[in-house]
Amino acid sequence: MKLSLVLAPYDSGHYQSGFGQGPDALVTGGLVEALTLAGHDVDVEDIGKVGGDQPREIATGFAVCRAVAGRVDAALEDGRFPVVLAGNCLTTVGAVAGEQADSIIWFDQHGDINTPETSVHGFLDGMALAIALGLCWKPIAHTVPGFKAIDPARCLLVDARDLDDDERKLLDALPVLRSTCTSAVEQAGKLNAAGAVRTHLHIDLDVLDPDMLQVNRYTTPGGPDPNELGKIVCGIGRSMPISGVTLSAYDPAFDPQGDVPPVAGHLLVDLLAALERI
Repeated sequence: MKLSLVLAPYDSGHYQSGFGQGPDALVTGGLVEALTLAGHDVDVEDIGKVGGDQPREIATGFAVCRAVAGRVDAALEDGRFPVVLAGNCLTTVGAVAGEQADSIIWFDQHGDINTPETSVHGFLDGMALAIALGLCWKPIAHTVPGFKAIDPARCLLVDARDLDDDERKLLDALPVLRSTCTSAVEQAGKLNAAGAVRTHLHIDLDVLDPDMLQVNRYTTPGGPDPNELGKIVCGIGRSMPISGVTLSAYDPAFDPQGDVPPVAGHLLVDLLAALERI
């Protein structure tokens, strides 16, 4: 398969800091070699510095989304399958826009579905899925080329085990599908029934059990081990029209032995093999 790895090395507007070091660490940790050995033609593109000299969480975050949307769109025009390596989950808004995705599967230990009205901490990344679903930050989201909010009925949120009270209330009021990891493949089939044609697969790596693999400072107990996650993601890949993938939220400062990059490589290799079987 022809692939485009789009690197968006930002964390809350800061370039190559914190989570923003994750994309480069995945690449230097052997991701490209793993994909190449599996027979894929891999093109790597870093979006570089965007948004001006002064890092600003909101303005720079959406500038990253605009840059990613352009790179993803260009990759698809070149016949390449887009894989975005992101620091922040917000970056998925750019991937969704570039793919013109009409549905989304969101693996994350967090809901990322706060809005400015519900967020206690004002953390923009905690609103990432809400933005993708058109629930907040609407004017600036529509500055991202190709962005169209995804119908909440075409969203599957998987293993969100760390939710704020207001996120729970909002999810109870929305038609968002929710599942544990074990029921994710079955629930994903409901997106097909809802008419999904281009589904973006978002994988926040902190969905993994931190007792098995520590990916950042925000992890909470529970979640699948890497093998379990791989089987679930491959099951979805064999049953859904996946238009692109985002891997996010890896902070190498919390992975001193470099355990995460090989796991991410194995996950992507297996997922792409599943997609090729369709």
